[in-house]
Amino acid sequence: MVRKSVSNITFATRLFKYQSFHSLLHRSDLNDHTLVFDVEGTLLKSSSMFPYFMLVAFEAGGLLRAMVLLLVYPFICLVDDETSLKIMVMICFFGIKEDSCRVGRAVLPKLFLEDVGSEMFEVLKKCRRKVGLSKLPRVMVESFLKEYLEVDFVVGREMKLFNGFYVGLMEERNCMHDNLDLVHDGKINCSHMIGVSGSEKQFGHSFFSSCKEVYMVTEAEKKNWKTLAKDKYPKPLIFHDGRLAFKPTPLTTLALFTWVPCGFFIALIRIIIGVSLPYNISSPLLAFTGLHLTTSEPKKTKDQQKLKGNLYACNHRTLLDPLYLAFTLKRDLVAVTYSLSKMSEILAPIKTVRLTRNRDEDAEMMKRLLKDGDLVVCPEGTTCREAYLLRFSPLFSELCEEIVPVAMDCGVTMFHGTTAGGLKCLDPLLFMMNPTPCYSVQLLENVSSPSLRSGRMSEEARFEVANEVSRKIGRVLGFECTTLNRKDKYLVLAGNEGAVSTTKTGRTV
Repeated sequence: MVRKSVSNITFATRLFKYQSFHSLLHRSDLNDHTLVFDVEGTLLKSSSMFPYFMLVAFEAGGLLRAMVLLLVYPFICLVDDETSLKIMVMICFFGIKEDSCRVGRAVLPKLFLEDVGSEMFEVLKKCRRKVGLSKLPRVMVESFLKEYLEVDFVVGREMKLFNGFYVGLMEERNCMHDNLDLVHDGKINCSHMIGVSGSEKQFGHSFFSSCKEVYMVTEAEKKNWKTLAKDKYPKPLIFHDGRLAFKPTPLTTLALFTWVPCGFFIALIRIIIGVSLPYNISSPLLAFTGLHLTTSEPKKTKDQQKLKGNLYACNHRTLLDPLYLAFTLKRDLVAVTYSLSKMSEILAPIKTVRLTRNRDEDAEMMKRLLKDGDLVVCPEGTTCREAYLLRFSPLFSELCEEIVPVAMDCGVTMFHGTTAGGLKCLDPLLFMMNPTPCYSVQLLENVSSPSLRSGRMSEEARFEVANEVSRKIGRVLGFECTTLNRKDKYLVLAGNEGAVSTTKTGRTV
């Protein structure tokens, strides 16, 4: 009975003339409607799916797989959309392990969000329920749509598996079954369904067949749309992973492969200069190679100046934060860290000490280090790429009466120098491979710890000092303070709690 009614709706819809999307923008009665929309045709401004597959190829498959995808791109342009999609799926997913493929959750949402049209999003948030239809594999789009845009149902292509590995083929699945199941379960009311499509070909889709009204979005309209601003995201994008810091279009990907040999050579030169030469000589030489460092610090009286025993607390942007602080001060520091690969530990030109995460042991060790010289700590415990500060651990607040907050920020154009699920030993190398990486180091006014002077510091006072340092750094950088921590980050990006031990290859486990 249900199958027959849907068939009748399909016939009626084919005779139905679609309406202009512009008329949908001004409707105020959408709060009791279900919106069915074509993800690629209406939500995303770009019509090319190549950048999304390039991210999958590069982040999940590696450099060689990304190169193969780039080489076959001219052929992809010559075939029809369905064939090109199947080719890209085969290249990107063949042989990838399902359990370890977290690109759809950790990497792609950022690129998708940067491509969302503001006008379509305004319509989306007015509707009571949202159903997203995508021609892409569901594993690529589901997390983005459900977690960041609060879409209720996602209908995408399913991937074929063999022993837990993708075989590079998509299931030939009749999406009519999804429609019938949802309608039969009463999850979607056919009488209140509105469809938005970017192509007349989609009108034969079972979901659009059930829509009371169907609206069309043209390519000309999408070109005039504004990109969704970050402050309008339903859920803020705080954590994301992946090495590429740009949208990998065919041209920018070609530029990447052209730059990599030269960038590797320049990175080695930068590392050798930074490790082997004194600060007053290496700083101008590094600037000549394209490294940009801007610094600022408050004027201090002679009473405030200390020859040693200074405690610097900075926010954590990359593994190189303590090193850039040492270049700013032009003197050696001791950096305490929660996790550090063997490679980074060997190459570091300053002394690094690992924390045990045992509060009493770490506190005693840091007090001993402070007696011998200056100490720098990153209380967040892990890096954050976006304009947010994670919760500061209060351990550092009980070590010294005067704490120097340091506001750190950095900018890259090609590679991110951080990772949650990749090889951490490559972090400094990839950061140095950027053409013109920049760093900003701002030393702020000291934060006092009055309770420590009295000889005893309460738990509440420790947290208050840590929060004050965090707020001070946040105000200067324009970053938002959060209560998130290392565990939250790694649960989102890597599916674990961020264990500090590393394998011999440098991968976090």
